[in-house]
Amino acid sequence: MPTRTIDGRRVAVSRLDKVLYPATGTTKGEVIDYYTAIAPAMLPHVVDRPVTRKRWPNGVDAPSFFEKNLAASAPKWLTSHAVHHKDRTVRYPIIDSAAALAWIGQQAALEVHVPQWRFVDGEPGPVTRLVFDLDPGEGVGLLECARVAIAVRDLVATLGWTAYPVTSGSKGIHVYVSLDRTLAPGGASTVARKVATSLEQLHPDLVTATMSKSVRDRKVFLDWSQNNPAKTTIAPYSMRGRAAPTVAAPRTWQELEDPLLRHLRFDEVLERYRRMGDLLADLDAKMDTLTEYRRKRDPARTPEPMPRTEAEGGEGNSFVIQEHHARRLHYDFRLERGGVMVSWAVPRGVPTSPEENRLAVQTEDHPLEYATFSGSIPKGEYGGGTVSIWDAGTYEPIKWLDDEVIVRLFGQRVEGQFALIRTDGDQWLMHRMKDGGNGGELPRALRPMLATAGSIDGLDPAEWAFEGKWDGVRLIVEFDGERITLRGRAGNDVTDRYPALQTLATTLDGHRMVLDGEVVSLDEAGHTSFTGLQAGGAPVFWPFDILYLDGVSLLRKRYDDRRQVLDALAAAVDGLVVPPQLTGSAQDVVERSRDLEGIVAKRRDSIYLPGRRGSAWIKTKNWHTQEAVIGGWVSGYGARSGRFGSLLLGVPGDGGLRYIGRVGAGFSERELDRVGAVLAPLERRTSPFIGDVPAVSGRETVWVTPKIVGEVRFRDRTDSGRLRHPSWRGLREDKSPDDVRDESG
Repeated sequence: MPTRTIDGRRVAVSRLDKVLYPATGTTKGEVIDYYTAIAPAMLPHVVDRPVTRKRWPNGVDAPSFFEKNLAASAPKWLTSHAVHHKDRTVRYPIIDSAAALAWIGQQAALEVHVPQWRFVDGEPGPVTRLVFDLDPGEGVGLLECARVAIAVRDLVATLGWTAYPVTSGSKGIHVYVSLDRTLAPGGASTVARKVATSLEQLHPDLVTATMSKSVRDRKVFLDWSQNNPAKTTIAPYSMRGRAAPTVAAPRTWQELEDPLLRHLRFDEVLERYRRMGDLLADLDAKMDTLTEYRRKRDPARTPEPMPRTEAEGGEGNSFVIQEHHARRLHYDFRLERGGVMVSWAVPRGVPTSPEENRLAVQTEDHPLEYATFSGSIPKGEYGGGTVSIWDAGTYEPIKWLDDEVIVRLFGQRVEGQFALIRTDGDQWLMHRMKDGGNGGELPRALRPMLATAGSIDGLDPAEWAFEGKWDGVRLIVEFDGERITLRGRAGNDVTDRYPALQTLATTLDGHRMVLDGEVVSLDEAGHTSFTGLQAGGAPVFWPFDILYLDGVSLLRKRYDDRRQVLDALAAAVDGLVVPPQLTGSAQDVVERSRDLEGIVAKRRDSIYLPGRRGSAWIKTKNWHTQEAVIGGWVSGYGARSGRFGSLLLGVPGDGGLRYIGRVGAGFSERELDRVGAVLAPLERRTSPFIGDVPAVSGRETVWVTPKIVGEVRFRDRTDSGRLRHPSWRGLREDKSPDDVRDESG
């Protein structure tokens, strides 16, 4: 049977394409993916609680059954505890890891049910929370349940408790209450019943606390009985065995006041979690950070330290690098923080120079005692092999965020500043900064690498990466740790043109870097608009390459490596927007990018060549555009009387400036005044064009020195190369006449 490795555990999976929800086509593979992805939010609310599973092995349209006992065929690594009932003993699984949740999905155990108490030292412990199950009777629905939920919230608040709402994914709402004290045996049910009966008296037309269905018509049954230790409730974040793949979904109290309140599907809940975090984070105690460490190890079989809890006390600053000869040699890098050793496995060891980056895979937290551990872990046990201390010492924290860690190490063999940046999940990038912390000199006045016009047809996405060609102005951004400097295509300082981009200094604080990208402005549809940018639209910087970071030059790195660093940086830094790559075949990319200015294809192994144009980058346009040098204007009439009516455009060639047409469309009133003011000082008596320029009857032609570059959009060209139906897009202050070339082929 195929397996997946999750949290270091091998989980057998099968028939991932089997449809469990026929109405939506949702498969078992999607169920497993949901449970593993939601694990960080769900686990604190189910860990150490006996799990009863409701299984639909043939899908929700077929019969289901409850399962309590852990079968003999279950994975040996699953944690379990026994509950002794009057007539039998049941061994329940304990779901304490993403791997265990993946096993739940593999079993088609769509629903996870748990009681409100937890095991303590392997024995049933006290209730840790209350739950009220709000079940609508005939004639009422979710909105009436929401009214009752708010009433529960307000009543328990008088007892000093906080309530949390969960739409059940079935019919009603669950309201959880976090307990700040241990209640006597049976006390939870007593308190819950008093709350229910009090609300029944306060709202007799809406609430009933009586279980008899005969009295539930047009009322909400406030079920308090699920606080009985023998009862279970669907767990928060559990899927439901309904026609649609709904979930017991944590909600905000504001949402319960929404007249459009409804139940949520699993994909919606996962997206909300990624955006909002766990809305029940304060309901249950956080998982012991060493739970995963202990779960993977049997103290009777391994000499590794096995403390009962993480250490208490102040922050320490020790680090250790351990050489670990397991199935493959790797090095374990551990930093003391929060009473544990935060750990990464570094397959090739810590980087020895700023010119190299190393993969670092975050593993479970280890106890502080592990910092001095050396020994042999028996074969067959987790991490089996020999462990020895390669280096140890202290460290100074420079920066510690969820996605980025920068520290200075003081060891016997390693000393210096290192950065770890999360790239995806448990995957991190580790690089060594240059001595002195701030690293080497930040390169100044780099000119951007340029793409060659061509076709991307047939390019292999395994060898080429595809990016959107944005309708903006190319910029190089330098940040030396204090000041933002903006550079145009020629390396010239254009910082004063975009004062709003100085906010990047706050975004990039704590780093020194050079970024290549585009300054854009977005229209109402969210599309980049060069015309809007020229008209004063809000500028936004979109980086698509990184050339230098914290003392490390990346110019000679492969495009894929630079992109990985840039994506990791964007994940770690709030406010840095990196436009996503375009994925799929070249044909797929073309079809999906019709609303973009064009596409840029970049060889994945290409290095960055400042100021040079080469075949490693290829650009193709969806629109016909042409940069042109302004050689004069034709006077206007009517509404444009006293101003220019059209501009005369040319392209530099071997013999001089070749006329390609005139443009009079696309100018706003503001742009007319702006361009006119730029051209007025450049008037001259003679034509700058080679050859004749067609005159316009009855209109004056004014020549100018050809120093100003603009850009137009057009439908087609004549046989002689003149532009058909051109429309003005804006001045190109970032370009000089020497940059302009014929873009017709």
